[in-house]
Amino acid sequence: MNAAREVEVVVIGAGQAGLSAAYHLRRAGFEPDRDFVVLDHSPGPGGAWQFRWPSLTFGKVHGMHALPGMELTDADPARPSSEVVREYFDRYERAFGLRVRRPVDVRAVREGTAGRLLVETPDGTWAARALINATGTWERPFWPRYPGQETFRGRQLHTAQYAGPEEFAGRRVVVVGGGASGTQHLLELAPYAAATTWVTRRPPVFREGPFDQDAGRAAVALVEERVRQGLPPRSVVSVTGLPLNDAIRRGLAEGVLDRRPMFDRVVPDGVEWRDGRKVVADVILWATGFRAALDHLAPLGLREPGGGIRLEGTRAVADPRVHLLGYGPSASTIGANRAGRAAVRDIRRLLAGEPVAA
Repeated sequence: MNAAREVEVVVIGAGQAGLSAAYHLRRAGFEPDRDFVVLDHSPGPGGAWQFRWPSLTFGKVHGMHALPGMELTDADPARPSSEVVREYFDRYERAFGLRVRRPVDVRAVREGTAGRLLVETPDGTWAARALINATGTWERPFWPRYPGQETFRGRQLHTAQYAGPEEFAGRRVVVVGGGASGTQHLLELAPYAAATTWVTRRPPVFREGPFDQDAGRAAVALVEERVRQGLPPRSVVSVTGLPLNDAIRRGLAEGVLDRRPMFDRVVPDGVEWRDGRKVVADVILWATGFRAALDHLAPLGLREPGGGIRLEGTRAVADPRVHLLGYGPSASTIGANRAGRAAVRDIRRLLAGEPVAA
């Protein structure tokens, strides 16, 4: 085995949060490949955006915030968001010389010697004094379990596998999930599918009017409180509600967004409720979200009894060398930018032997 390569900081992930952290590390005087390294699992630039379905155009994206130091300008709203963001991230990496290494699969992070963390990959091991984890959620789609699910004779897929509405032409589709992806799928599928049915665990909440800074801070505070308690984070959208835009209004008026409560079981030809109601379906599309991709951190024992990782700001309470970005309150694009700056500020203090602010 080759000896572990020593750096001050390893950044895992090169999405919005990871690139923001790398930018602030450079601004703080850290040099790529000498003082820090960015390891990315994806085949190319773009973070999780590169995997979005082609019909999700940039104009449909809610709140894509520019990376620090470079605005995203003149983006064609009719182009697929995957293309727009991939090209933007590529320009960004090259403009700031971030030297992202990819594809690199981080298998585990564990305790090393002399206070360093060992970041293990098939391409070798890195020994770091601090770690910024920005692995996001795309690698961990959440599939709920319902009785009879294995008996369904049609197709089941998750948002992560959705490629666009055309392949559902003439099919009867049940869409599960009350978030932004679920409503986007329904609005896209309606002109193609033979029928669509929308089911959610809770009634959807649609938000009227502008979402100002005070409302944003209040929403983030609710998510942050769960993280402080060591509970798994909920998405920011889960506490803000869905924006009531023109497309949503049309969907409501036309009955496309006619929500039903969650079914009780899956049957071979559809879904059923306890009261005897049934919907015949060819496809079940699970728009049920994602969970944080953190299995590689398991050797560090960071999880609390409640199932989450307790943070102060971005710093893991159980290990101040570890910062989580894109987790909980920093999961939004603007939150990821702010979190990158805050994490680097804390890491500079840690490496200098100074007290880290509570």
